[in-house]
Amino acid sequence: MNTFFAGLLLTLSTVLFCAPSPKKTKKPLVVFVCGDHEYSGEETLPIIAAELEKNYGMRAVVLKASPDHNSEENIPGLEVLKDADLAIFYLRWRRLPPEQLAHIEAYLKSGKPVMGFRTTTHAFNFPKGHVSEKWNAFGEFALNTPPGWGGKAKHTHYGHNSSTDVSIVPKASGNPILTGVAKDFYVRSWLYHVVPDYPLKGSTILLTGKAVNPQRAAVENPVAWTGTNAFGGKIFMTTLGHPEDFRIESFQRLVINAVHDELGLKVPKKWKGKMDIQVPYRVAK
Repeated sequence: MNTFFAGLLLTLSTVLFCAPSPKKTKKPLVVFVCGDHEYSGEETLPIIAAELEKNYGMRAVVLKASPDHNSEENIPGLEVLKDADLAIFYLRWRRLPPEQLAHIEAYLKSGKPVMGFRTTTHAFNFPKGHVSEKWNAFGEFALNTPPGWGGKAKHTHYGHNSSTDVSIVPKASGNPILTGVAKDFYVRSWLYHVVPDYPLKGSTILLTGKAVNPQRAAVENPVAWTGTNAFGGKIFMTTLGHPEDFRIESFQRLVINAVHDELGLKVPKKWKGKMDIQVPYRVAK
């Protein structure tokens, strides 16, 4: 074999066998943080998490209050937030220790996206003067909601016997998060009152709700919005989240779409099918 062909074969072998292999795309990690007393988020969100893993190419971790949903001072495993690409919260009146709050704070300060359901508007409930009292305003600084329940914002609801008619905000109809979501649909959640000051200025309202059979005079309120939080992180928040809401296809699509959008992924054009979510509501503690 002459020198020319020997050199050519050597070059070809280098290209074929030594060239770097294409990198595999890392699956995004979604971390769910649950503990809400009332709405069975510890049961609904694991079904969403399993769906994301099975049909949408994601990894998911679900963290729960321990030893049960009424345990307000312990959610083990929050250190995994350092690896999360998206954190999703469904909390109600927790009092976590500083070392656990530190993991949430580090995640928020990273500017990564945050998503929240219903009672996450009042995720924490530390007594006045407590070293962690600032966390009572988690809803405001993390998700553009009122800062806790009641208070000057008059954040409240229209009665447990009421429910809500939900409608897409016309000017938001082209938002990809609303892909496949019905123009109007009904949910069991009783409407939360957040207006006139919330969601915070700069938020984009996607859905509004009108109370059905309210116990007092009711006004239309936002029930889902996007925006940017105090740390520069992208947010999606919905004040819906009664377990019966999760049975509705439009709500399921809203949630799956929002997860994709939060991660900077294209909302899937093809719906993988309605999930069977049969989780009971429990009376609040």
